[in-house]
Amino acid sequence: MAQRRKVGNMLGLAVLSAVAGRPMHPYEMASVLRARGKDDDMKLKWGSLYTVVGNLEKHGFIEAVESGRQGGRPERTVYRITDAGYGEMADWVRELIGVPEPEFPRFKAGLSVMGVLSPDEVTALLLERIALLEKRVAHLRATLAEHGDVPRVFLIETEYDLAMHEAEAAWVRAMLAEFTDGSLPGLAEWREFHRTGAVPPELADLAERGATKD
Repeated sequence: MAQRRKVGNMLGLAVLSAVAGRPMHPYEMASVLRARGKDDDMKLKWGSLYTVVGNLEKHGFIEAVESGRQGGRPERTVYRITDAGYGEMADWVRELIGVPEPEFPRFKAGLSVMGVLSPDEVTALLLERIALLEKRVAHLRATLAEHGDVPRVFLIETEYDLAMHEAEAAWVRAMLAEFTDGSLPGLAEWREFHRTGAVPPELADLAERGATKD
């Protein structure tokens, strides 16, 4: 199980990874992280950057090394990572890689209640999704090909992203085939419900069995 961290915002890990290379001020941190595509790898809320930087400093993970002003620009404080920050960063990465945690993708949530829509509408939506997935897969393949001279270790997260999108696309295609040929169990009852508004006895029984009992 993931431990509760003093700075739990994933942006904190991104900031630590940035300043592990060299000291920098928050605006530069954001520029470096965007250039590295970190917002494709993590869910980052850029509006909380200064709060996260302040919390990292508060807990001793980074420290200010200089503060200055250039022209009419606001004062900028440059931060560097501390030994405690290196330890926190390494421990956080170990946890992310080695400890599985339950995740709740939006797609899974939608699938869990897709019965509120008709089978025909769900089919159309899955066709839209597969088209977007195919575009994403093509983009990721092109990205990997474009950076063929970069050591593979620095592209692992892109490889993972590609593998996950390819796996999802394969699953969606298989599901679409069952919708199209009518082999999906329960499809006829689902379609009948949307045609008449009456819950078929088989589905009513399932719903009753799944209801919470006092």
